[in-house]
Amino acid sequence: MIYTNNYHSPLGEILLAADDEGLTGLWFKENQKHLGLGLSENAVECDLPVFEDAARWLDIYFSGRDPGFTPRLHLTGSAFRNRVAEIMLEIPYGKTVTYGEIAGRIARERGIERMSCRAVGGAVGKNPISLIIPCHRVIGSDGSLTGYGGGIERKDALLRLEKAIK
Repeated sequence: MIYTNNYHSPLGEILLAADDEGLTGLWFKENQKHLGLGLSENAVECDLPVFEDAARWLDIYFSGRDPGFTPRLHLTGSAFRNRVAEIMLEIPYGKTVTYGEIAGRIARERGIERMSCRAVGGAVGKNPISLIIPCHRVIGSDGSLTGYGGGIERKDALLRLEKAIK
């Protein structure tokens, strides 16, 4: 069973989704690419402890502080997408990494010469649990704010909130 809830953020309304194992989705409702990706039409809106944890995380985050914890997550993508998500979870608050750095790490883990930055970009772009899995902290090799499902303006605002950029 899939459950949903809503959160009002300073950057717009957020849709949360979860199953019995943990949070499965977090999307801005406005101008969001892949809104509801993987979300069942039979989802039931309700309150759950995981939504309370996510709301507490978001409250702390939007106050300009590192929440210091991660709500229970349930990654439901392919093994590759989940590995990219796990790497993004390791990006510290207020820091950024490049698509190339993630690709290089996966290549080393797999014992191959190189991994496609484009493949990494596709996985980052389809991250269903934005903010908590911080895809906004992944930038272009030249420092540019390339691609963000919630829009470049939001990516810029989130990185400024974290003081990752000026």
